[in-house]
Amino acid sequence: MVSKGMEVINRYVTIKAHIDGEPQDSDFELKVAALRLQVEPGSDDVIVKNLHVSIDPYQLNRMKSCSSSHKAINFAVAISPGMDIDAYGVGRVVVSGNQEFEEGDLVVGLISWGEYSVVKGGNMLRKLDPLGFPLSYHVGILGFSGLTAHGGLFQICKPNKGEKVFVSAASGSVGNLVGQYAKLFGCYVVGSAGSKQKVNLLKEKLGFDDAFNYKEETDLKSTLKRYFPDGIDIYFDNVGSEMLEAAVANMNPFGRVAVCGAISQYTDTGKRAAPDMLDIVYKRIRIQGFLAADLMNVYADFISMTRDYLNDGKIHVIEDISQGVESIPSAFIGLFRGDNVGKKIVKIADD
Repeated sequence: MVSKGMEVINRYVTIKAHIDGEPQDSDFELKVAALRLQVEPGSDDVIVKNLHVSIDPYQLNRMKSCSSSHKAINFAVAISPGMDIDAYGVGRVVVSGNQEFEEGDLVVGLISWGEYSVVKGGNMLRKLDPLGFPLSYHVGILGFSGLTAHGGLFQICKPNKGEKVFVSAASGSVGNLVGQYAKLFGCYVVGSAGSKQKVNLLKEKLGFDDAFNYKEETDLKSTLKRYFPDGIDIYFDNVGSEMLEAAVANMNPFGRVAVCGAISQYTDTGKRAAPDMLDIVYKRIRIQGFLAADLMNVYADFISMTRDYLNDGKIHVIEDISQGVESIPSAFIGLFRGDNVGKKIVKIADD
């Protein structure tokens, strides 16, 4: 039990140096610091006890010594060695100098990879109504992962019923939801994943029409031709590289590609996609990158639809939850080794 004014020990995770390849355990450090649970008079800061934090691949780009993402948006600014690492998550206010928040409020927004967060000005936080769902849902399916899947499909790709949809990294935090949304909308959906178990999950539990293990395929263009003999209308891209090239080669005229991520390139800058530009021109294919922050204008629609699907049991929640702040590095590293199934979350503390 913590109370205002007391001193607590805050454990938090930092990087030791910039990471320009695949992350390793040795890249991270668990630091310990004393934290007084009080704010200065007149301050509008908020101190939050962190409960659940999101573990996301894009953070690796922030940890690099140089990345084009650093100047693109505030969410992706560079992380310097030794500094706090902010991340999306859920927590409870323990001290507030901000009139918008009171002690005991549940909040969601940018907190940190630690046990406590000092949020300057309460920026990027909002009060959370759990809506009767577990708090972890608000980090994943009802958070940015869900918004990215929903908005990427419906706003970027604008599907029509009966269209053929391909999703890469389909068992991941975003991909599994894209496939489920597309199926519920009335599309034909095929996903790729990296193990037999993940493929079975897509087909047997999540309702994908078909799925394949890309590690067992030697010619991705031929593979996609086999699964989409009549071509692909929509490709939701989470990986980039050869998979994007193969999808473009198999797309129908006026196909749409939503580029959500390029995880293959995050750890190997040599793995860059080179789709056939003639295909893109003559088939009039539209390829669009996007960020969850672009989709806030449809947030209310996303929450309404997803809440209804959850209440009606029409959508499955796939979570992969580790316990304790000390598990953050291994949870993060596992994203790039294909260890996670569904949304990767670290539960920092019980509420």
